[in-house]
Amino acid sequence: MAYKLDKYLSDFSKNIIDFGISPVYAELVTIFVNAFVFILVLTLLDKILKRFIIEVFKIFSNKTKSSFDDFLILTNFPRYIGHIIPLVIFKWFFLELLEDYPETTYWLLKAFNTYVILLILKIIRSLLRTARNYFQTKEQYFDKPLQSYLQVTMLFLWGIGIFFFILELFDKNAMNFVLQLGAASAVLLLIFKDTILGFVASIQVSINDIVRIGDWITFSKYGADGNVTEINLATVRVQNWDMTYTTIPTYSLISDSFQNWRGMQESGGRRIKRSVYIKQNSVRFLTSEDLIELKKIQLVAPYIEHMEREVIRTNRKHEVDDSLPINGLNQTNLGVFRKYIDAYLYENPAINKDLFLMVRHLAPTSQGIPLEIFCFSHDKRWENYEHIQADIFDHIIAAVRYFDLEIFEEPSSRDITNYLTHLNQQIR
Repeated sequence: MAYKLDKYLSDFSKNIIDFGISPVYAELVTIFVNAFVFILVLTLLDKILKRFIIEVFKIFSNKTKSSFDDFLILTNFPRYIGHIIPLVIFKWFFLELLEDYPETTYWLLKAFNTYVILLILKIIRSLLRTARNYFQTKEQYFDKPLQSYLQVTMLFLWGIGIFFFILELFDKNAMNFVLQLGAASAVLLLIFKDTILGFVASIQVSINDIVRIGDWITFSKYGADGNVTEINLATVRVQNWDMTYTTIPTYSLISDSFQNWRGMQESGGRRIKRSVYIKQNSVRFLTSEDLIELKKIQLVAPYIEHMEREVIRTNRKHEVDDSLPINGLNQTNLGVFRKYIDAYLYENPAINKDLFLMVRHLAPTSQGIPLEIFCFSHDKRWENYEHIQADIFDHIIAAVRYFDLEIFEEPSSRDITNYLTHLNQQIR
């Protein structure tokens, strides 16, 4: 084959010399003309081969049940494979064509080898992207940061590729280059500090399962409150509840504090923790008439009857003077109201009774006594959770008056106006 090519080039050069061109220029013209024609033919062959390989892949993918080969086509894998045969022909032809020009051959081989390294990296990247897209269709990998894994792997491969680029272009010895690179490592660490931090953080986030795609996180420092949609080497993308997007540096997930709601979503309920403020001067001991009236409230009637018996037994045992309610043991309207809320929550089907449930007093404040409700709703969906919570406190606020209690509220302008009007009327 090489002999036939040499004979063809020699005959072509002689034909040009016959036109009166000097042998030196005739040889150069022969090289350039044949190289130009060959490159055109090779480009056409490259396009035909790529189209042929793509069509073969499409036919093959249509006959298989797996979607992996479909993703191979989408990531241009057949296109990259189609370059291999033209590259082999290109190298063989030009090595024969430029056999008498060692300097040109030397630089041509460098360019060829550099492109081969780049093509190999592209083929590997295509395979990795195909694997990522394929695994993203599997339910067990839906919440895994596959994009981050891909970027970490490609960063490593590009580092190896750049290493071989430099060795090829500058004829460096691998060991000497590694030693020189070690001397410059401090500068490289400074330049690529953010990339290295992101690389380390991405690995830690994945290994320690700190955040998954689909997790609801709240990161006050960056104003993020929503679902994680993407995790990559440098950033974590969060779609907030107002449909905006917030980008968080990946390293912040291990260096700063944030809230991940995954535990709540995987648990048996969502916590309700809210207080109503009771006016302290509305709290009082209950009389016999009050107890008779409150027994009409079915949820709290058994408790009142039980406590009545306990009050009588205890006070008789200690010979208490019951002329004043403060002596001995007596029931208060706030205590009965607290037990009523407790019974109401236990009767509410929206509340998970298997999880913690409590109604308690907090320390008195200038706004009154905080009566805190602490429980968990069965339904964890935000909209339904808010409806459940609202229904509970609607009922509590409306029920307060039946126990002769008052809820604290800052006076409004109308309250002040009514008070002043009433005061003026009294003065007159």
